[in-house]
Amino acid sequence: MEAGDTVRSFVRDVKRIVIKVGTAVVTRADGRLALGRLGSLCEQIHELNTQGYDVILVTSGAVGVGRQRLRYRRLVNSSFADLQKPQVELDGKACAAVGQNGLMALYDTLFSQLDVTSAQLLVTDNDFRDPDFRKQLNETVKSLLSLKVVPIFNENDAVSTRKAPYEDASGIFWDNDSLAALLALELKADLLVLLSDVDGLYSGPPSDPHSELIHTYIKERHEGLITFGDKSRVGRGGMTAKVKAAVYAAYAGIPVVITSGFVAGNILKVLGGKRVGTLFHRDANKWAPVGEVGAREMAVAARESSRRLQAMSSHDRSKILLDIADALEASEKLVTAENEADVSEALKAGYEKSLVSRLALKPGKVSSLANSIRVLANMEEPVGRVLKRMELSEGFILEKMSSSLGVLLIIFESRPDALVQIASLAIRSGNGLLLKGGKEARRSNAILHKIITSAIPKGVGEGLIGLVTSREEIPELLKLDDVIDLVIPRGSNKLVSQIKASTKIPVLGHADGICHVYVDKSADMDMAKQIVIDAKTDYPAACNAMETLLVHKDLVQAGGLNELIVELQTKGVKIFGGPRASSLLNIPEAHSLHHEYSSLACTVEVVDDVHAAIDHIHQYGSAHTDCIVTEDDEIADVFMRQVDSAAVFHNASTRFSDGFRFGLGAEVGISTSRIHARGPVGVEGLLTTRWLARGSGHVVNGDKDIVYTHKDLNLQA
Repeated sequence: MEAGDTVRSFVRDVKRIVIKVGTAVVTRADGRLALGRLGSLCEQIHELNTQGYDVILVTSGAVGVGRQRLRYRRLVNSSFADLQKPQVELDGKACAAVGQNGLMALYDTLFSQLDVTSAQLLVTDNDFRDPDFRKQLNETVKSLLSLKVVPIFNENDAVSTRKAPYEDASGIFWDNDSLAALLALELKADLLVLLSDVDGLYSGPPSDPHSELIHTYIKERHEGLITFGDKSRVGRGGMTAKVKAAVYAAYAGIPVVITSGFVAGNILKVLGGKRVGTLFHRDANKWAPVGEVGAREMAVAARESSRRLQAMSSHDRSKILLDIADALEASEKLVTAENEADVSEALKAGYEKSLVSRLALKPGKVSSLANSIRVLANMEEPVGRVLKRMELSEGFILEKMSSSLGVLLIIFESRPDALVQIASLAIRSGNGLLLKGGKEARRSNAILHKIITSAIPKGVGEGLIGLVTSREEIPELLKLDDVIDLVIPRGSNKLVSQIKASTKIPVLGHADGICHVYVDKSADMDMAKQIVIDAKTDYPAACNAMETLLVHKDLVQAGGLNELIVELQTKGVKIFGGPRASSLLNIPEAHSLHHEYSSLACTVEVVDDVHAAIDHIHQYGSAHTDCIVTEDDEIADVFMRQVDSAAVFHNASTRFSDGFRFGLGAEVGISTSRIHARGPVGVEGLLTTRWLARGSGHVVNGDKDIVYTHKDLNLQA
């Protein structure tokens, strides 16, 4: 899920790019050339050439390739007696001379296959001390680029005057990273890309699970805070050298991106403005203020605050909710004004009507939200309830207790009222919370978040509820499985599917809300009309709105089907038919029977009986909410028992599938998962359990001296 990064919009103006590829990318672990990675590199350079970019390549790897070849040559030419002697390390300059020849031969072969011409330019540190050399260098490179030739630079280690060119860090440049930075400045490049064997610069060693990838390096924030791991397995400097070169070039005016050369297409992604690797830019501190909190810091703050919240008394937690409810009502005009601004912008931007409908806070909505928070505040305390009590052995008592999950990450689209519901549920259940709303509700979410966090006591901390404002933070948050305990995505099928595919954190939610109403032959038709109209038109954009109407075949001849369709059309509902219904009624056929309209439209299909209806729901539904309208209790019982959905209703609108209407106070979403929580998820769905045991010196000791009683104490509690 590599998103476009707004701070990288400058790449649109890039014309000339210097690409530096390190030894760890050029070679494999055994020292041989990594043909696949080099092939991918050459293909990307060919693509850039075709698009009109000036591409300059700085390559490492000659010493490593030469060392591998000379070791093999020495092995072939050695006697058995020679091999028993201590092996002298090969001369680095000889390795460079041999390796450079083989490396360039490979580049020439690969580029020739792509109809690209390359040129070799070997330079040394001393060359750059000569002004005439630098002038000639510019002229030569200009001439090569005008002919679409790719200049390939490398330090001429074989004749360098430094004793150990692959270790000595003195001079104008000291390795190929600093050479690339120097060339980017000398040749007036617009961008420098340093390819590494890791994804970019991390806050600590990349192998440390607590390390975070830094997308934009800010000197004022990151200098001195980063802990570097081991240097590259080959080459000279590893990440330390790259960062030093990147900072040097960036603050001289050349933007730099450090990214992985192991991932296919990364250079093209960088030039496409994608958020890959680490960006170094002299204006970075203007884009991201020093005080801005990173993804991990935000998640850790939420966890720490949640533990302080859990330590509070039930009364004090309830008071926080009551204070939030009062603050919301007191700020209703401000909330309404910000929401109206969001709606206005959404309409101008041409968003779909269903999205704008979910975005708008209708009159009275703020008061309704405040009242639902008060209902939550007055609920029985959910945290710390003893669910089971048992005597394991005499004097040894075990309790199963309800407990907060920890930190929740909720990603939702449109509906700003969801922010209020979710935040109040998190507080009631003692959980920390990270919220990421859609950009279309930016103003509404910001003001609601400010009102809610302002009511949280300082002893708990505003960090209890973090508002993620950048879409680019989501991939980083989804990696934090050591800090975030549950992800709940609320939005489109695409959003939910992307989240599930991008994280190891448990995900609770539903991808679709394809709800069915089945009208049986024994249905009271007046009741059926009321339920069908309500299920479809009360709030068409809701996930619990009816999307498919199934009708028993006997109602076709009896006129019941026609009555239902007329009622729907009178309310402005556009009708599409399944294969059978479209043929019988001469109406447009639905392009799919598994479709969520989220608008005034629905699919109608004719089925033989309740069993056919159940089969249709299982094949085309989404296990959300399904309903039967019938006066036959036996048929209703079959439907209720056999339909495998999170909520199944008899003679009631699907719109009742809602946390508030279920008496849960509010909901974080509706889950179609079969593990942990299912249906509308309220406070209980945000809890887990813990086992607490109280003994008096009990030990196992092979179970020799203990008598297990396993006595149920629930009735005695």
